[in-house]
Amino acid sequence: MADGINRFLGDTPGRTLVKLVVVSLIVGFVMAVFGLEPMDLINGVRYFIIDLWHTGFDALGRVGQYFLIGATVVIPAFIILRLFASRN
Repeated sequence: MADGINRFLGDTPGRTLVKLVVVSLIVGFVMAVFGLEPMDLINGVRYFIIDLWHTGFDALGRVGQYFLIGATVVIPAFIILRLFASRN
């Protein structure tokens, strides 16, 4: 059981906890230097998702059209190449 936990964490739980504490302090310091707050990050992600919701699905529709146009060429070419490769 302990070996599975060590494998999952990449090290012993104590050493992993110490590493996480040190990295958290460094990241917290860097964020404070740049004037970033955790809520700024959360709001940024929230606004990104809202913008994606409003404009992204239109772009995804275009991606679907590009996929279908490309597939009309790629799929038959793939089948023909596989048929020729199976003869060798």
